[in-house]
Amino acid sequence: MTNGRAWQRMLSGRRLDLLDPSPLDVELADIAHGLARVARWNGQTTGDHAFSVAQHSLLVEEIFRRTNRCNADECLMALLHDAPEYVIGDMISPFKAVVGGGYKMVENRLESAVHLRFGLPAHTPRELKDRIKKADRVAAYFEATELAGFSPEEARKFFGQPRGVTRDTLLIDPLPATEAQRLFSARFEALEAERAKMGQEGVI
Repeated sequence: MTNGRAWQRMLSGRRLDLLDPSPLDVELADIAHGLARVARWNGQTTGDHAFSVAQHSLLVEEIFRRTNRCNADECLMALLHDAPEYVIGDMISPFKAVVGGGYKMVENRLESAVHLRFGLPAHTPRELKDRIKKADRVAAYFEATELAGFSPEEARKFFGQPRGVTRDTLLIDPLPATEAQRLFSARFEALEAERAKMGQEGVI
């Protein structure tokens, strides 16, 4: 028998309803803390530390920024593209396909709450989502070949061949959770400062 609890207590003290999350209960500190402690590839990566979703998010945002003309809002959506995983964890794609629609519904509601909390559109526009996904696949290729035991041929089959980005320019060595958390928070704050400046220039 279940007690019907559908919320999670966060370290900030917030109580986040998983079925109907409120933007008021979303805190950047909780996102950064959670993502830095969620392992990509179900933890099946080399190195002394797990390769966290926080570090993956930084990698995707960097690749997106290098390969697109984008503003701070778009870069922030790239940084937050996996933000719901601070609550629901990182589920590998094959398992997402097995679980189906229920997972996607919760993920979409969390994405909306996160975006609205930080003054972004409730959901990433389709064209932008596709560009972020392209950066995500480039990141996945390098993670797969450098950390997760994929051969280049196998990675190309699943993620495509990266263009214009090389491994030597990317921070891909797994970081301690506290360092990934710090870098994620710092990048978020830098983008928030850019957004604030854009807003002030728009008023003038």
